[in-house]
Amino acid sequence: MLHFDTDYMRGAHPEIINRLAVTNLEQTVGYGQDDYTRRAEQRILEACGLDEGRVHFLVGGTQTNSTVIDGLLRPHEGVVAAETGHINIHESGAVEATGHKVLVLPSKNGKLDACTLEKYLTDFYADATYEHMVAPGMVYISHPTELGTLYSLAELQALSKVCRERNIPLFMDGARLLYGLAAEDTDVTLRDIARLCDVFYIGGTKAGTLFGEAVVVTRPHLLPHFFPLIKQHGALLAKGRLLGIQFETLFENGLYAEIGKHAIRMAMKLKRAFVAKGYRLYVDSSTNQQFFVLPNADLDRLQQVATFEVWGIRGETETPVRFVTDWGTREEDVDALIAALE
Repeated sequence: MLHFDTDYMRGAHPEIINRLAVTNLEQTVGYGQDDYTRRAEQRILEACGLDEGRVHFLVGGTQTNSTVIDGLLRPHEGVVAAETGHINIHESGAVEATGHKVLVLPSKNGKLDACTLEKYLTDFYADATYEHMVAPGMVYISHPTELGTLYSLAELQALSKVCRERNIPLFMDGARLLYGLAAEDTDVTLRDIARLCDVFYIGGTKAGTLFGEAVVVTRPHLLPHFFPLIKQHGALLAKGRLLGIQFETLFENGLYAEIGKHAIRMAMKLKRAFVAKGYRLYVDSSTNQQFFVLPNADLDRLQQVATFEVWGIRGETETPVRFVTDWGTREEDVDALIAALE
C-alpha cells in the first residue's frame, strides 16, 4: 500500500536517528538542562533572528497548544480562534479541559481575518455586561492552517497589529510550520513570524523528528513561570536531551529547510497530476497537504492501492479527500499513485 494519510507516519529522518544512536550511551542531566538542548535553543533563536527569547521543548502538538494557552491566559479568559482552527475541531477539548474556552470566529479559507478580529474585540468591550463573559485573552492561529492555506505577510502583520494594540498575545501553532516556510508562493519567513508573534512553535513531530515541538517565546515576560507549568501539564520530558539532540540536528547544515522543500516538491507533483486528470481542488493549497474532490467510484478504487484521509463526511456521489506528503515521501510512491489515477 501507498501511504499519504499524514506526515507523522514514519519514524524519524536518518540523520536524527543516527545522532540519537551515537549519543545513546552518554549520561547527561535531565529536564532539558543538558548541553544539547542549550545548543538547540541557541540555534533556533539565531534562525529566528532573536537576540533575546526562550525556547522550551515539549513532546506533542496538542500538549503544546494546551500548555501554552493555559500559561498565557488568566482564569477568566478564553482564546480566540478561527472556527476551523485545530484547537477547536481536532483536539478533543484539550484547551477546554484546562478551564479556558475557545472563542470561535468565522474564517475564510481556514484563516482568521484582522478586520473580523478587530470588530469582535470592539463589540465585546462595547457590551456593558462584558465582565460577565469570557474575555478574549489571546489569539490562536496556525500556519499552515487546518486547510493547508497560508497567511500572507500582510495578513500576519495586520493580525499582529490588532493584537498589540489590544495588548493580547498572538500565538501561532507551527505543527506544520516547516511546510509553510518551504511553500513556493509564501512571502513569510521564520524571522517574520518571530517578529510578529509573541509565542509560536516549530513542529518536529511532523517534520522529521521522532517527537517534539520547540516553543519559541519572543517576549519571555508573557510566560514567566513556564517550566513548572510544563511539568504540571505532564509535558516535561525527564530525558530532555532526546528533544535537544533532535532539534539541534534539524537546525544543522540546513536540514530543516532541505526536507521541507522535498515534501513540497512531492506535493506539487501530486497536485499537478490530479488537476491535469480533471479532478477538482477542494482547497487550493501550496503546502504538503493537498485536498481534492473525488467521485466516490474513484475514491473506492484508489483506496485499494493507497491510504489517505476522507475529509469530513462521505458525500452521495463525490467526497473531499486529503493526501499528505512529508520529509520522507519517495518520488516513486508519488509516481505509483499518479499511475493509479489512470
